[in-house]
Amino acid sequence: MNIPIQSIPVKDLDGVAVELLERYKNKILLLIIYNNDCLGCTGRALPLAYELQQTYPTIQVVGIHADFSNRVGTKENIKGVFTNGEIPFPIYIDHDHKVYDQFKSEGTPQWFLISETGELFRSIFGSQANAKNRLFYALESLVGGDI
Repeated sequence: MNIPIQSIPVKDLDGVAVELLERYKNKILLLIIYNNDCLGCTGRALPLAYELQQTYPTIQVVGIHADFSNRVGTKENIKGVFTNGEIPFPIYIDHDHKVYDQFKSEGTPQWFLISETGELFRSIFGSQANAKNRLFYALESLVGGDI
């Protein structure tokens, strides 16, 4: 794939604008675009994101809550999907689903693996076994022996 990305503008949970490519410059990023109302997201994808962060410590997992009509993320309801109330990796908000649209997401959860040079390496939709396997293969390809 290797498509250069110019910008990923989001807001943190306090409403402050953040440019993800600047914040995580020179890091491999695994973005998960999700929504709290998506059961596949909260039941499978977010736990998988945490597992991947633990398995691949050289990458940075970042959650992006895509806001849709009547399905808006707040600091409280985003924290509320985690059983202990603690967010295990950085999560940002995509107001009006602009980043979701920018990447032509197929739905939620949508995963984007971005190289340390800011290029889109893989885009994977879903949270079930096939998507999980594709994520592991993509991470192995990009990260290689840095596990």
